[in-house]
Amino acid sequence: MDIPALDLNLLRTFLAVYRSGSFTGAARLLGLSQPTVTTQMRTLERQTGRELFERLPRGVAPTQVAEELAARIAAPLDELAAVAGREPGEGARPEPVHLAGPAEVLCTTVLPALAPLVAEGVRLRVATGLTDPLLDELRAGRHDLVIATTRPRGRTLHAVPLTDEEFVLVAAPVWAERLTDRLPVEGPAALHSVPLITYAEDLPIARRYWRHVFGRRLSCTAAVTVPDLRGVLAVVVAGAGFSVLPRYLCADELASGALVELLEPEDPPINTGFLVQRPGASDNPDVVRVRELLLRSGRTW
Repeated sequence: MDIPALDLNLLRTFLAVYRSGSFTGAARLLGLSQPTVTTQMRTLERQTGRELFERLPRGVAPTQVAEELAARIAAPLDELAAVAGREPGEGARPEPVHLAGPAEVLCTTVLPALAPLVAEGVRLRVATGLTDPLLDELRAGRHDLVIATTRPRGRTLHAVPLTDEEFVLVAAPVWAERLTDRLPVEGPAALHSVPLITYAEDLPIARRYWRHVFGRRLSCTAAVTVPDLRGVLAVVVAGAGFSVLPRYLCADELASGALVELLEPEDPPINTGFLVQRPGASDNPDVVRVRELLLRSGRTW
């Protein structure tokens, strides 16, 4: 596309919106107000005579015109920003890396894996939550990296597989003694009288296990819900009932005998976790260091 003479500030704002996927995220990156970003994009669309972004309920999606414009201007604007001194000076301390994901995987595997970088001076700001809200916050510029339990939709976020988590059906030995002989004969009906411990009323992990392993719907309700799988683990270890948990979370308890795996299916259910980043959203070198270490260590979790 032919680009008329345009204000560099408008193009810089356009690129921030394109990379962040929202006017709010661009405003945060540029230190502007959201109305200012909106006004600038309307001005740019008026000057080019073309629609650049499709307004969505959450954020925006670039049109084909925006894709072409971004391809033309991204490299020159990035080079201009580097010449203007946006790169951290020698000896400057990089900004903290804002990392988010499920509390359980962050506390159990991710943060211990990042300990060497922290010892070298990398600063982390960690947030926890569910995948969909965290991805919305990533688009808005609130995080640098998000560990997601599902692959994000759309083109604004870059996701790479990080690790596979296997789900296991577990109970304390007091329950296992009663169930291990019955399960092969009776199937999941043997568990109907046993309290189910889970982290949500809709039983997402247990329902998935039932469909994948037993080929049927899970019809029972939870006896206890705890919105943190570490709490679920503690309740099950204490002998309250059974649950379905990620193997990484209960590996030590299985090894010590505090928990027993009630079934060992040939094809256990697996869920892939993804490491998600907004392309071009940060020039912080520590974000790159954290990302590379997580991708290396994720294979061993």
